[in-house]
Amino acid sequence: MKRVVVGLSGGVDSSVTAYLLKEQGYEVIGLFMKNWHDDSVTISDECPWLEDSNDAMIVADKLGIPFQTVDLSEEYKERIVDYMFNEYERGRTPNPDVLCNREIKFDVFMKIALGLGADYVATGHYCRKGTIEKDGEEVYQLLAGIDGNKDQSYFLCQLSQEQLSKTLFPIGELTKPEVRKIATEADLITADKKDSQGLCFIGKVRLPDFLQQKLKPKEGVIVEVSKEQNFYERNIPVFQSKEEELKFYSEKPVYHLSDGKVVGKHQGAHYFTKGQRKGLHVGGTVEPLFVIDTDVEENVIYTGQGKAHPGLFRRTLFVTDDELHWIREDLALDVDETMQIKARIRYRQPLQNATIYKVVGGAYVDFETPQSAITEGQFVAWYIKDELVGSGVIS
Repeated sequence: MKRVVVGLSGGVDSSVTAYLLKEQGYEVIGLFMKNWHDDSVTISDECPWLEDSNDAMIVADKLGIPFQTVDLSEEYKERIVDYMFNEYERGRTPNPDVLCNREIKFDVFMKIALGLGADYVATGHYCRKGTIEKDGEEVYQLLAGIDGNKDQSYFLCQLSQEQLSKTLFPIGELTKPEVRKIATEADLITADKKDSQGLCFIGKVRLPDFLQQKLKPKEGVIVEVSKEQNFYERNIPVFQSKEEELKFYSEKPVYHLSDGKVVGKHQGAHYFTKGQRKGLHVGGTVEPLFVIDTDVEENVIYTGQGKAHPGLFRRTLFVTDDELHWIREDLALDVDETMQIKARIRYRQPLQNATIYKVVGGAYVDFETPQSAITEGQFVAWYIKDELVGSGVIS
């Protein structure tokens, strides 16, 4: 009997994960991760982690499996929260959910589980694991979940072969309605529980309130840039090389105050992100304003009217070598090699046709059609068919 430690979060997905593994004859242990307990920045008064740990305990009791809580709040603060503050301060927009999986669930938590003699760690993610043999060695694949509406492979885009080798995703072959049906039939308390919203483990948070703990408010101006600006009509030069072309298309405009008109004020450029529409509090425009860029040095937010504003779109992005990650290390490109891929720059975005070009110092991802709100600090993940093979932080 192989031993599996399940990250029981108090939600329906992890509850059914534990139930299915027990049915399959594994020796199952439930662990609840307590990762955050600063209630001063959550929106609602309810204490989410207390309620969740209680539900997780009731599920474990119902399934007759051992259960304990582990407090990882110190590691979570160091590796996730501090990183977030740092990225926002630099004018980048981090993805805490991707980081949380890489740094907490599949690193700190996994080490605790293995310390308990576990053969595997299991989570309630909607994705699948494949195994193939290549050159006499086992290679692990991260495959999209069967439920296209819930596929969470993107959030696991930073996992390694080592981490995948010790991981199980029992609900990846199921749809969400099927998972709820199993929970109902097994009489689990979490069967009808709503999916959690908000930052991974922090719950519902007002992001500016959260960031204001460390990043002080600083009044600045909101500038509206017209879509008629002549720098959007760039002259396309004659390129001497493919790399020169990619560099050209990956560069974003550099905005100055003189490029538009001041239409409002804000409390800190570092609280905003590209593509954002809410929170600007500027009225009187024909179409809603969207953030097209932020300048944290000068503390200016540049905006444009409408979601088709040219300032939102770019065709190409760059990932530096130190932020480039291959789940399938055997497929990693060498300099001057290319690969046809499908890629996404945010969770739930439909996969887009693209080509990845490896150059000295990093890789360009060149999309067939320009993408809206390519945002520094976010993750781009690339797929071959339904397999996520690599990812990187947009630089």
